[in-house]
Order: sequence, then structure tokens, then C-alpha cells
Amino acid sequence: MDPFYCREEELEKLNARYEDNDFECIIIYGRRRVGKTALINEFCKDKPTIFFSALNTTGQENLESLSKAIMSYERPDAVLSPTFRDYDSALDEITLLSEDKRIVFVIDEYPYLAKAKPAISAMLQHLIDHKWSHSKLYLILCGSSMSFMENQVLGQESPLYGRRTAQFKIIPLDYRETAVFHPERSPEENALIYGITGGVPHYINKLNVKTTIDEALLRNLFDRSSYLYEEPSNLLKQELREPALYNAIIAAIAQGASHLNEIVTKTGEPSSTCTIYLKSLIDLGIIKKETPITEKPGKRTIYLLSDSFFRFWYRFVPSNINAIDSGRIRNTYQKAVKADFPDFMGITFEKMCQDYLLYYEENLPIDLKEIGQWWGTDSKTKKQVQIDIIGTPASGNEYIIGSCKYRNEKTGMDELELLREYASIFGKGTRYHYYIFSKGGFTEGLLAAAVNQEVTLVNLDIMYNQSGECHLN
Repeated sequence: MDPFYCREEELEKLNARYEDNDFECIIIYGRRRVGKTALINEFCKDKPTIFFSALNTTGQENLESLSKAIMSYERPDAVLSPTFRDYDSALDEITLLSEDKRIVFVIDEYPYLAKAKPAISAMLQHLIDHKWSHSKLYLILCGSSMSFMENQVLGQESPLYGRRTAQFKIIPLDYRETAVFHPERSPEENALIYGITGGVPHYINKLNVKTTIDEALLRNLFDRSSYLYEEPSNLLKQELREPALYNAIIAAIAQGASHLNEIVTKTGEPSSTCTIYLKSLIDLGIIKKETPITEKPGKRTIYLLSDSFFRFWYRFVPSNINAIDSGRIRNTYQKAVKADFPDFMGITFEKMCQDYLLYYEENLPIDLKEIGQWWGTDSKTKKQVQIDIIGTPASGNEYIIGSCKYRNEKTGMDELELLREYASIFGKGTRYHYYIFSKGGFTEGLLAAAVNQEVTLVNLDIMYNQSGECHLN
């Protein structure tokens, strides 16, 4: 069984609500593979539980599965499991069971059930309002479809709106949390593991680093028989009806197409079609839309791969498919894959730096409202400028401006001077606080500037902290 890490705060809150002995309707959602079911299983392992995992199939087959879940709770040793007449009868049975006993009732993959039985949300709403709210039932609705859970369960148009007692959006682990899986590894090795897996616990476990990361990749990703080699296509087939076009869109973005017109050109599909498919990929957490921070979505909106594992896979697998298929990847791995790790890790390192400021920097000079990138045109030179980090203030007009350098060379004073120039181009603040993050460390001149409090310098050791502690989401 995979180890359970870094969801202690969520587990503590779930258990505290369980001890209150009141009715609960808990909504748990997040992208697939992120660890939702592992969290629920950890919570339920010592509690009376009816666990129903909905299927992407018909309403009747889901009723049969629900009936089996109820019967396995009531009669664990029974060989035969009769099917309830209808959903009302099955849910009435749960009502009876929870009248005087604390029971956890889990519906995992709730969007599948709602698709198969469209009236289920209204049925649950009626039961909550008229029966369950006075019972000891602990209801958990869990789903991987982000848009469905946010709109059709948590949204104002949902019959279940206002019935939840708590909700948990489970997100991938950050760099420090990912390092908890391999505390024996160096900060740089753990950064690479984070970059490959995107902090998704399931992928960390499947990568299964035992000796070296290189060997783990060769055995568990760059091999046609390995689980991770098939993961992107399996996930797309499981979630989407036309995986071929989705695959083409992901590949286009992985190859550098970030604007809609570029994606349209690479895929050969109409703009309207690409827009619909992009939305589905955003809902799955594979792709994200970004706009320069402080600006509204518009012409400067771009599309990026938010799933780091997909970004890794689409960057390195298709271009090496012949070597993988013929078993020659070991011969070409160093030049065809490993040599590109520093460039691949650039985007990952930017995310690590943003997370450090959001969760771990104890001496922030401002109260952060949000953090992100900014890009625009220098009005004087007409050249494009990109700033790795902009931290906006909750109040006032002071900003954080940061630079992220994932390279072995030491970063010097020229980077601080460049940040000052970029700050003047950004031009929205009255004062700027500079942060420079560098994998390779800093020159003596830049270190002296930090002593004079002109800039805050952060290296991988500081970001890693080697504490093994998880932040509170």
C-alpha cells in the first residue's frame, strides 16, 4: 500500500467533525491521482463505513454497485448481494442505519453517479433537509471533475447548494511536501522528483526512486511496459470521448504553442473546437490559462500545461519513442533526456519559488494578495519583458518582484540591476522588494547587497529546509 503523507491537516479536520457526532456533508474534490481516495481511506479505516465508488456506466449498474456496498456493510460475510428495487429504497436503508449509529457514507466519483442518475442531487437534497440533518450520518461526496464539483455540487444552481458542512479542495503537494517521500535525497534530487511528478502522490509512488532518479525513469517511465509510460493516454481515454484531439492539443502546448491561434495552427482544428477542448483539459487540471498578474483576461492570455508530469511526458517521450520502442533508450538517455533537465526545470523552479513565498517565507515585507508572473512590452525598447514573480499587496502600493534562476552558475549583481529595470517597466508600485532565487548560489557582490537589505537571496537549501514538515493547506 502506498504511504500516506502530508494530508494531516485535512485528516485532523475530518476526524474533529466525526467526533462532534452531528450530521455532516463533506465535499472532497481535486484532480485525478492527487490523493483524495487515499485521504478518505485513511479517515475511514477505523470507522463504520459504507464506501460506494460510482462507475462511469448506467444508472442500473450503479444501483447494483451501491446495493453491494450497503450489503457488504450489513452482512460482510454474505455470498449473494441482492439489489435494491430503486435508489429511494437504497438510500432509505442508509437512513435507517444512521438513525442511532455514527456511519460514514462515501460516494466516490460522484460525477459518474450524477451522470448516470441525474436526479440524485435532488434526492440527496431532500434526504438532507427532511431526514439526514437530524441523523448521525457522515456523508462524503468526492469527485475528480473540478468543474462539476464546483458548479454542480458547490454552485448556487445545484440542489445541494448550502447543504455542505465543509469542503476540501485537494491540491498536489508542493516541493517541500514532495521531499517527505524521499528525505534521504538531496534538495536538487527532490526538486527533480517534484518536477517530474508535479507533487502528485500517486506519481511519486509509481516513479519509485530506489537507487537513482535516472534508473527510476528508465525502469518506470521510459519503458513501454511501465505504468507511467501509459498514464497520459489511459487518463485521457478514461476521462474524454475523443482523446486523439485532446492529445494533439496537449502536444501543441508542450511544444511551445501558448496562444489560441498557435494551438489552432498546430492542430488544424477550428478555433471554436479548440476552445471547447481546452476548457475540458482545464477542468481536468492538465492545462491552465494565465494572464499577466494585475491584468484582466484578454488578448495576452496564454495556455500552459499545469500538470508537470504531462509536461515532462510530452517533452521527452514522443521525441524518443523509437528509442523506447526498440529498447535503446539507455544508450541515448544522457543526451536525449538528461541533458535537457535544467531547461525543463525552469518552469518548475518558478512554481517552487512562488510556493516558498506563499507558504514558507516568515519575513515577507508585505501582506500578499496574490502571486504570479507578469509579461509585457517595454515602451522604450519595444522588447518583450517577462518577470518571473510579482507579489501584489493586500493593501498599499508596495510589490515583491522576483527572479528565478535554475542554473549551476552563481547569480550576480547584474540580475538585481535587471530586476530594478523590470520594476520600472512594470511601473505599478511606489516601492519594490526584490527576491532572487538561485540554484547555483550567489556572487560575493550580490551577497553584500543582501547584507545591506537591498535584496533577499534564497537558494535550494533554504527552500528545502530539510525539516520534512508539511505546510498547512
